[in-house]
Amino acid sequence: MKTYTVDYKEGSTVCEGYVAYDDSKSGKRPGVLLFTDWTGVGPYAHKRAAMLVELGYAVFCADVYGKGIRPQFPACAEEMGKYLSNRPLLKARAKAGLDQLRALPVVDGSKMMAIGYCFGGLTSLELARTGADLIGTVSFHGNLSTDNPADAKNIKGKILALHGANDPVVPEAEVSAFYKEMREAKVDWYFTAYGNAVHGFTQWHIPPGGPQAAYEERADKRSWVAMQDFFKEIL
Repeated sequence: MKTYTVDYKEGSTVCEGYVAYDDSKSGKRPGVLLFTDWTGVGPYAHKRAAMLVELGYAVFCADVYGKGIRPQFPACAEEMGKYLSNRPLLKARAKAGLDQLRALPVVDGSKMMAIGYCFGGLTSLELARTGADLIGTVSFHGNLSTDNPADAKNIKGKILALHGANDPVVPEAEVSAFYKEMREAKVDWYFTAYGNAVHGFTQWHIPPGGPQAAYEERADKRSWVAMQDFFKEIL
């Protein structure tokens, strides 16, 4: 597996993304744009990228925060908040990441998908709402809110939202609003809720059993299978 970091810009901001693909194989392959959680691109994103490479995809882990900005808890909440309150900036950073994925010589530009975890799940959905050239988008325990639900009419590909049924971070009202948004825009969408799972259920570095965010092995494994099935369908 070949991996390397790449500097790129969104406006005047320098970002540092991470590329991973199987260099033992030739030719173009589907590309996955990966948005990680509120700590930014790091070991968790790298591991998920490696898992995607094993499935045959080329991966670009996009950097929303900018080069060198990798906050740890609790500072990550403040950093993420800058983008939650400025959705145009968030979408611009997401689009810049997609441009980098598209530019990879090994990526088939007609077969690009986005996935995201927590804050990254929200980012992937917001990117899809811009009308980006994605054939599929997957949100793992992501926030579902948006500043303009009508933008869902721009979505070109299919949507898969994987949610913790007990997630207190994404309340029922937000879930219901997402349902309404997808229905009214007539999006081809899927929604799966995993019992006994709260926020962050795929993130093995979060101790299990917490009331707000916790790793839940069954939901993690089931959601990874759901993503693979979704990709097989859209490809």
